[in-house]
Amino acid sequence: MTNMLTTLPVRALFARLFSLVFFVLAFSLLAAAGMDVVDYLQSGESFMQAIIKGVNGSIIALAVYELAMVIRSEYSGRSESHDIVTMMRRTLPRFIGTVCVAMSLEGLIMIIKYSQLDLAGNLYYPVAIIASTALLLAALGVFLKMAPKEKDQGSDCC
Repeated sequence: MTNMLTTLPVRALFARLFSLVFFVLAFSLLAAAGMDVVDYLQSGESFMQAIIKGVNGSIIALAVYELAMVIRSEYSGRSESHDIVTMMRRTLPRFIGTVCVAMSLEGLIMIIKYSQLDLAGNLYYPVAIIASTALLLAALGVFLKMAPKEKDQGSDCC
């Protein structure tokens, strides 16, 4: 066991540990979303409300799973490049895209729920969530535009 710990860098060990934690968390969130759907259906809630809750929980589980995949692939020592900008250009769009889907879905669900319950005064919260999602996507676009591109193989001309 000591020999294994000395051969693995500390970075790779922690990457595997954190990715395992996030994989377990994603699986737990997915299981909880499935149980919530069953509970909603058994309690007599509408089918659409149960499915919306299930999709919401599943999207959050997917975002956590994506985070675990990013940690596992980029920090476990198996990556061929240690350039942080290249690593971020490769992994951020996928992760931020998943987070944006989760945030916009949550905002839309809140808008529908508040309009059905005649709580128009609370619509500021879902609108703020959707505006934050748009700002996050715009920031990702600015980052991808301004970050240096991956180095081309064999081309020294502009």
